[in-house]
This record gives sequence, C-alpha cells and structure tokens, in this order.
Amino acid sequence: MKLGVFTVLFADKSFEEMLDHVKAAGVDAVEIGTGGYPGNKHCPIDKLLESEQERKEYLNAVHSRGLTISALSVHGNPLSPDNAFAKESHESLVKTIQLAELLEVPVVNGFSGTPGSHEDSKYPNWPVAPWPNEYGEILKWQWEQKLVPYWQEWGKYAQDRNVKIGLELHGGFLVHTPYTMLKLREQTCEAVGANLDPSHLWWQGIDPVGAIKILGKENAIHHFHAKDTYIDQDNVNMYGLTDMQSYANIQTRAWNFRSVGLGHSMEEWTNIMSALRTFGYDYVVSIEHEDPIMSIEEGFATAVRNLQSVLIREQPASMWWV
Repeated sequence: MKLGVFTVLFADKSFEEMLDHVKAAGVDAVEIGTGGYPGNKHCPIDKLLESEQERKEYLNAVHSRGLTISALSVHGNPLSPDNAFAKESHESLVKTIQLAELLEVPVVNGFSGTPGSHEDSKYPNWPVAPWPNEYGEILKWQWEQKLVPYWQEWGKYAQDRNVKIGLELHGGFLVHTPYTMLKLREQTCEAVGANLDPSHLWWQGIDPVGAIKILGKENAIHHFHAKDTYIDQDNVNMYGLTDMQSYANIQTRAWNFRSVGLGHSMEEWTNIMSALRTFGYDYVVSIEHEDPIMSIEEGFATAVRNLQSVLIREQPASMWWV
C-alpha cells in the first residue's frame, strides 16, 4: 500500500508548492480535486484536456517528486433536481473521466448522486425509512428512473476508457452502504465500485472491517479515504446518528470527523489496514482531513504519523513456517 492525501485541504498553495509540501510530509500519492464540491484548485482541467504538452508538464511535476496520482475526484450531484448543478456535476464528471484516461489515472472518485422525489422536485430527497409507504415508492422511482440508468451509461463510458469509478459511501446519497454499492454495481458494471471512507461508515453504525470484507470479496473497493469519526454517545442519546446540527456545533453534535486515530483506536486502524490487504486492496490510503478542532497542518501531520505506523507497504513473504 501507499500513503496519499486528498490535496483540496491545501488549496491555499499553488500546485507545485502543494506537491513539495506533501512530499516532505512523507506521502507517496496525491488525490486531486477536479470539480464539484471540492473545486479544482490544483487541476486546470480544460487546459489539460486541450494540450498534450500541458499534460506532460503536469505529470512531470508529480512524477519528478517521486509521487503518483491515485485518483481524480469530482464530488458533485449529477442527479440533482437543480438542473444547473446537475449539468455542472455531469459535465465535470465526463471531463474528469476523459482526463483520467489521458493521464493514465486509474480511478475517478465521486458521489452516486441523489435526485428529488419526482420530476418536478426542487431539492434532493434522501429516503431513509420504508414507511410511510411513499418513502419506499420514492426510493424505487429514484433507483429505476434516475440512478441505475445514469450509471449504466456513464459507468460503461468510464469502463471503455479503462477508468474505474469510486463512489463514496456517504449519507445523503443513494449509494451510502455496502448493500447499495453492490446493488448498483450489479445493475451497471464492474467499473463502478467504492471509494471507501470509514468515517461515513462509523456514524451509520457500520463496522469498516466488515464493510471491507463484504466489498473486498467482490473486488469492489477502488480507492480508500483515511478519515476518522468520534461518536459522542451522550449526544447520540439526544440527537441520534442522523444528527442534523451544523458541523460547527462541535460540543453538541452526535458525531464529528477526526484525524486518523483520534476517533477510534490505532488497534482498529490496524485491523482496517489488515482487512484491506487480506481482501485484495493494495493501493493508496488517501488522507482526507476534516477535523474541526485541529489545524490543517496538525491534523494532516497526525494522520500521516498514525498511518505510517500501521500501513502495510511490503508484499508478504512466503510462508517459510509451513
């Protein structure tokens, strides 16, 4: 495995300043935002699509520092009932897939998307209960009329270009659990898989090691985000795990994102790394920093330090003891 970082947290730095900074910190790979919610500060996507020379210089800046690009990430909502945002998200996704092919980056990360409840909706609708019955009817319509047709077409578009799609299992989007991930994959193609982030599993009550076993057996883990979650049981008792308070309400929220090792023990992170290796994932572990009580630099350094202690870098030796 290699250690990486989702570079959007260093949006205040230029592309080459960012590369120098993360290399000095000890990472091996960068995950670069190309549009959507993360923006594209470090990726002038139109310029790179238009010019082979620009692409050569861009890759040289990465490779000359001994780094690789683990993924291009375009987290938007191509199924949004807001037509303008859906169009923007879709166009960014298509461009990102095209650029990934040209740069020989194997994975494009994003969200599955969430439509509204019907064709004339104004806002996305995320059903989370089967009753009253209209919630189940909404979910059925969303999957059959929006989600599956979209990813059948654009999953194949990526597959035809030797690019894998890593969908983040994120609450608020239709693909947010191992089950919904595998359900969509079964109805689309094997290019559609997971960008697995344990932080979003923990707050849903899902054990990341168990999720890795489920998805790993299907070769459905395309990328991995390293981020932790602290769950405050006293606040869960008040607000539940579907806490709708602002992320700024740190003291009262049921859960908050944390840097690696500050929400769950390093023993649990060791088990996660072991499960990834055991069930076939031997790619980049990409740090995503969204810790609300630490600076970017301290949170990033903490994640690097803690992951360096548990990352499995080398291939296993032959079993000399048998």
